[in-house]
Amino acid sequence: MGRAFEFRKARKMKRWGAMSKTFTKIGKEISMAVKEGGPNPDTNARLRAVIQNAKAANMPKDNVERAIKKASDKDTAAYKEVLFEGYAPHGIAILVETATDNNNRTVANVRAAFNKCDGTLGTSGSVIFMFDHTCNFRVKTEDVKMDMEEFELELIDFEVEEVFEDEDGILVYAPFEQFGAIQSYLEKNNIEILSSGFERIPTTTKKITEEEILEVEKLLERLEDEDDVQNVYHSMEM
Repeated sequence: MGRAFEFRKARKMKRWGAMSKTFTKIGKEISMAVKEGGPNPDTNARLRAVIQNAKAANMPKDNVERAIKKASDKDTAAYKEVLFEGYAPHGIAILVETATDNNNRTVANVRAAFNKCDGTLGTSGSVIFMFDHTCNFRVKTEDVKMDMEEFELELIDFEVEEVFEDEDGILVYAPFEQFGAIQSYLEKNNIEILSSGFERIPTTTKKITEEEILEVEKLLERLEDEDDVQNVYHSMEM
């Protein structure tokens, strides 16, 4: 198994925060999807994917429907996706994905987190080249009527990088740009998508001491506690 598997294994072992925080993140994703493509999941592939993720996170159906209705209101503020780049102590590259309705507030909070934890907020393009932007799908094992090797060959035209199975289903990793095509293939072939999303996988990682890891973790935790932050990625070897 390759880089994507090891990356996911490491992230799975770290804390994911309270369920309410997860629901808040999904709510923002629903809002952005509705503002971008409308409230009908049948014609909005991005919204369809977010609803699948909400189901996987056990988010109540009423919460999902309320979020869609709220986002459909013209007076509801639109969230904007903003990416921040920088360095944690000891040269660890950091990427921070945010969803914000107040960019000035988000910039100030992210900068403060870096400053207070001895990190450095960088300029656009300073570390993003160190990460591959990938999409991923978790699908129902029983719906795939072939072995893993055959399934991977089926997906070769979509530039799929890794396919592997764990206790929760089959995971497919591919370049970010292939998300829509793979989603369409799986739906057309009646393969149930349990969840899907995007991740930024470091092309290389840096090994540091246990003491240094604690210093980097301090910054990661502070960033993840920010309300506007959706995801934090780093180049630290786990």
